[in-house]
Amino acid sequence: MSRRPDRALPDISSSAARWVKTLPVFLVILGASTLAIFNYQKASSSIVNSTLYALRTSPRAREVLGDEIYFRDKFPWIWGEMNQLHGKIDIQFGVKGKAGSGLMRFRSIRKTRMGYFETEEWSLETEDGRVIQLLEEERKDPFRNTALQAEVKGEVLLDNPQLIK
Repeated sequence: MSRRPDRALPDISSSAARWVKTLPVFLVILGASTLAIFNYQKASSSIVNSTLYALRTSPRAREVLGDEIYFRDKFPWIWGEMNQLHGKIDIQFGVKGKAGSGLMRFRSIRKTRMGYFETEEWSLETEDGRVIQLLEEERKDPFRNTALQAEVKGEVLLDNPQLIK
């Protein structure tokens, strides 16, 4: 196969028109793929898995949602910010069980650079608009005053048995 060196060049206007038509489609596909990848990263994070596990084991959530609590949608969308580096977690996603479905919200912050995360909100909003607070009233944060925190603070566990609960 040989080409003649003095052949006519292709028309530039037809390829420019093709680029103008396909570039927006490419950018939309690129943007949608990027959002899907970041959402997949959120959905498979330990934070989402832990909150979903805690929801499954919560007696209040089981009363409302029933058994077999999982994501509401086949492809779950995790709304909100999940920034462990800067100490901000504020997410929400749809959940369902055999008896109903709702929107689970979890918010936790870390006030100091080397501090622990403190849970500010962990709630479940049902389909009918009821908001159920899932944090226990007598103990706002289930991870507060653990043995590790007591050791970091310099408290001796043997001298203060109330720290171990």
